[in-house]
Amino acid sequence: MASITEAALRGRTALITGSTGGIGLAVADSLAAAGCHLVLHGLAAPGEGDAAAAGLAARHAVRACYRRVELAEPAAIAALVVEVGPPDILVNNAATRHFGTIEATPPEDWDSDLAVNLSAAFHLTRLSLPGMRARGWGRILNMSSIYGLAGATGRVGYVTTKTALIGLTRATALETAGSGITCNALCPGSTLTPNIAGRIGAAMRAAGLDEAAATAQFLAGKQPTGRFVAAEAIGAMAAFLCGEAGRDITGAVLPMDGGWSAM
Repeated sequence: MASITEAALRGRTALITGSTGGIGLAVADSLAAAGCHLVLHGLAAPGEGDAAAAGLAARHAVRACYRRVELAEPAAIAALVVEVGPPDILVNNAATRHFGTIEATPPEDWDSDLAVNLSAAFHLTRLSLPGMRARGWGRILNMSSIYGLAGATGRVGYVTTKTALIGLTRATALETAGSGITCNALCPGSTLTPNIAGRIGAAMRAAGLDEAAATAQFLAGKQPTGRFVAAEAIGAMAAFLCGEAGRDITGAVLPMDGGWSAM
């Protein structure tokens, strides 16, 4: 017997930005496991993106394709939605980040963060909503961050855009209330990305630490659980919110940060 999530999602189409790896790929995998057809997005080489889509399609018996689109270009976003059609489920996950103080941040880096992390989510939402309204059903999930809930130094563009995504989530939820459409935001803490794994490896070599000690050092002052947030858990939460059990959850901002935001 299909679960309540599978019953609601089987045959739906989900567009997930930034989904050739990490959190985005985990979300795609969970939605495909529930029977969703997929449009993956990223800036990977065509062979890599197509392989990710083919793997998900074969594993879950769904349709999946990959599109390489520069989200800093509104015209390219519009062309993507025309090509694949307005999705039933939109997951705004793609992000860029630049490091540096406010004074040291070049204007072009600031503009890039705004375009990819925030404006792209607005444009994709704007272009997806008419189809969702026509069907009387839709799910929008914005991937914010712990840095949308708490400030930090040295990443002004990322903090600003992830905070603003929460405002976009709330505005969208209120404008679509009662229409069969929901809009929510997830705020993950630290996940084990290749970049972070490299930093932990470097700390192990430099200080002679084992992996557990290096991980604890990296997470000090962050996640009280002392472990990374699993991308698969974020994917499972995304599928829950998109399924029938999540139909009355809208405008929510949900931390998945191992207690970080509770400190």
